[in-house]
Amino acid sequence: MSPKRPIVLCFSGHDPSGGAGIQADIEAIASHRCHAASIITSLTEQDSRNVKKLMPQKVENIISQFETLRKDFKFDAIKIGLIGHPDIALALCEILMTCPNIPVVLDPVLASGGGTELAGKPLIDIITEQLLPLTTILTPNSHEARKLANEDDLAECGQILQTKGADYVLITGTHEDSELVHNRLYMPNKLNETFNWERLPHSYHGSGCTLASTIAALLAQGLDVFTAANEAQEYTWQALAAAYQPGHGQHNPNRLFWMDA
Repeated sequence: MSPKRPIVLCFSGHDPSGGAGIQADIEAIASHRCHAASIITSLTEQDSRNVKKLMPQKVENIISQFETLRKDFKFDAIKIGLIGHPDIALALCEILMTCPNIPVVLDPVLASGGGTELAGKPLIDIITEQLLPLTTILTPNSHEARKLANEDDLAECGQILQTKGADYVLITGTHEDSELVHNRLYMPNKLNETFNWERLPHSYHGSGCTLASTIAALLAQGLDVFTAANEAQEYTWQALAAAYQPGHGQHNPNRLFWMDA
């Protein structure tokens, strides 16, 4: 009999180009020997260049899918990506309050890689005021961190976002003007760690999804947050280093790079 795989419940958008969203989650989670259960928060019309249209799903359908799944599965971690609408964010808050002992990874997708805004102020307010207190680790890029914290200094952003409720905050630095990529992990008791990574040459579609869902998979396996964040960055860097360009826009992380070894 095959061993039981930890289960990660993903609330994410659907990217028909296959670079980000729920497909990215499933590939990363499966790569770490976990099972991905998935609930789509929003459909999108997008390609490798940009998001053209956002189609949030009905709240009642999201809730009913969750209720059906939780009667059958024991979730070991929860990952949240693109939310798409304030009402969906409120529903996610209700859902998370029924799962108090399950680690939650929140990737706050506020804009597409091409620049399309995917979250207005009402949604951002719910994220910062109601979702962050239910979050184990928040994984914003530097632009998202500044927007959520309403602060320019990234060190201040990390502390502010913790004050708003997130236990851990991992701010990624690919958007910053630096020779190396500096990812900063803010931990309880005012501890923090900086991870330095070689900067890769392309623009990537789905790197944040890959990182967050990998952290969720490693937490589902029982790793502590620091170790999960560290190992997830290594996996994500390897996926980006092996990236490919399916269209005319951004490169896709090769989350299955290990199959080519």
